[in-house]
This record gives sequence, C-alpha cells and structure tokens, in this order.
Amino acid sequence: AAAPVDSYVAPVPGEMPGYDCDVIMAAGDFIQGSSIELSADGPIRPPYTIYFQGGLTWPHAKLGILSSVQRLYEKGLAKLPNNDTDAVR
Repeated sequence: AAAPVDSYVAPVPGEMPGYDCDVIMAAGDFIQGSSIELSADGPIRPPYTIYFQGGLTWPHAKLGILSSVQRLYEKGLAKLPNNDTDAVR
C-alpha cells in the first residue's frame, strides 16, 4: 500500500446508502471524506469497476494507479499486455 495512513489495513465491503450491493471504499488519507486526497471505491459485483479519485498532483495520482496495478498483477488478479496486439486501445 502506498497511502500515508492505514496502509496496513485491508478494506472490507459493506452496505452503503444508494448502492444495491456491498461497496468497498478505501482511502489512506488524513481527513475522512477529503475529496483532494487519493481514494478508490467500487461495488462488489461484476464487472468490478473501481472509481479512483483525488490526488494532490498528477504524479501523486499516477503513483497510486501504478502501485495498485502492480499489486493486482503480483497477486495474479490482473494481466498486463505483453505486446501491441494485447494493448488496450
């Protein structure tokens, strides 16, 4: 985890008003609910979309994205393209 706060914590799905399924909300921020700090949330149902928001600067957000993808890849939960034919366009 790359967050300054609670980087050792594993998010747990839970009920949230306005959603028809459990949701994971993750933020390693200093101020709960801060919209400028890096956070991600998503419903626990296919297609398992993650809504990523915040970031103090583009490099900060990019580091969060790349760290997340790397963790998913290392755990075998994501595939990375290995040539131009696999690349997402």
